[in-house]
Amino acid sequence: MGRRTAWFGNLVVIAFLAAQACDGVFTYIGVSVYGPHMEGNPVLAWMMQTMGQGVALAAAKGIAGAFGIALHLSSVHRVVAALAVFYIAVAVVPWIAILFL
Repeated sequence: MGRRTAWFGNLVVIAFLAAQACDGVFTYIGVSVYGPHMEGNPVLAWMMQTMGQGVALAAAKGIAGAFGIALHLSSVHRVVAALAVFYIAVAVVPWIAILFL
């Protein structure tokens, strides 16, 4: 792996993990303030009702982070970059709009 590829790969996996962390924190705040009906993912909403908000979010974000790291270690950095952008666009930005605007 070249130096440039390693740098890009490290940057995108950090961005992906940061997006996951932000989504988890904002989701926790959002469902705590507005209720679990605010969660758009029906599987995660069910997990929150079954296990509790904190445990469900920690599990979901832990699994997502582990898969992101696995993709990074498999050197599919463009996929990790696309997933980071996707999460920022469809999860983090909407929560910022709901919570802070």
